[in-house]
Amino acid sequence: MALLEVSNLTINLQTHRGRAQAVRDVSFTLERGATLGLIGESGCGKSLTALALMSLLPDHAQVDGSIRLDGQELLDMSERKLCALRGNRMAMVFQEPMSALNPLHSIGRQVADPLRLHLGLSRSQARSRAIELLERVGIAQAAQRLDDYPHQFSGGQRQRIMIAMALACGPDLLVADEPTTALDVTVQQRILDLLQELVAEHSMALVLISHDLGVIAQNVEQLLVMYGGTVVESGMTEAVFAQRSHPYTRGLFAARPQLNAGNADAPLPTIAGTVPELVDLPAGCPFAGRCSFTQSNCYTERPQPRMLNIPSPAGPASLASWRQPHQVRCLHIQALKTPTEGASL
Repeated sequence: MALLEVSNLTINLQTHRGRAQAVRDVSFTLERGATLGLIGESGCGKSLTALALMSLLPDHAQVDGSIRLDGQELLDMSERKLCALRGNRMAMVFQEPMSALNPLHSIGRQVADPLRLHLGLSRSQARSRAIELLERVGIAQAAQRLDDYPHQFSGGQRQRIMIAMALACGPDLLVADEPTTALDVTVQQRILDLLQELVAEHSMALVLISHDLGVIAQNVEQLLVMYGGTVVESGMTEAVFAQRSHPYTRGLFAARPQLNAGNADAPLPTIAGTVPELVDLPAGCPFAGRCSFTQSNCYTERPQPRMLNIPSPAGPASLASWRQPHQVRCLHIQALKTPTEGASL
């Protein structure tokens, strides 16, 4: 049984212009020790999907589908049971640490609280463990700064404190929403290395959201490309990076800066048009209108996953389920092309 199973996840939100479908029929599975990346433009549904995994969506959100952790359905679970899971078996690193950390409590208390609540450690034991966690994520003089408050730290330091809190109880599942955005390159690599160590040591499953394609390429095995709340392409990271079959995936990769670009002053390629508001998304393919292959049925007919290939299992049989098929949601086969350029970043 997979650790995490998400089936047909759909999220509707109430906006000032009416109800909008923010996430459409998202499905994936994640084994223990496996890593999954979510990429796409801002507003495509990545963070909402992450919040849904933690059952932290706003009250007005209507959620359909299924989210199972170790076979337990989370969508109809009581808040009391969810509180026993959050910060314990599943944890999240939020995108904005200043809004996630409590400004009225010291960072030592905030890191130690999950240890006392879920693991039953004494105050002194939790305090000692909190110092170890803060040192491991790179907080200098952690013992001396344990009683400091969030506003006394830089943005990057607050992000590291959030990561220490999330890792405190050794979760089975870690959801990390842009965990290294506010960090310099050296600390960023240190945090990513730490996450990889925990995945390897404790078979922790990792869901990593990032705009940095380089971070995704080096740190996750499976990949979902999202646009307009829909997974338009998915599969093993190496396959998606190599083929970039969906028109949106190709546009997303083309827009990234290139170190070896011939003309450094030339503007980056962009995707035609603008990202529509959620209420204005077509009923069919969300990329209809911006895609150069758009035909009339793209606006009304929702594409189903089209399987491009099934990777051959490599390694032990227990790892075979990690090898996810490469799938694309597109109505027209002529739109699915393999780029001639290399996949390296």
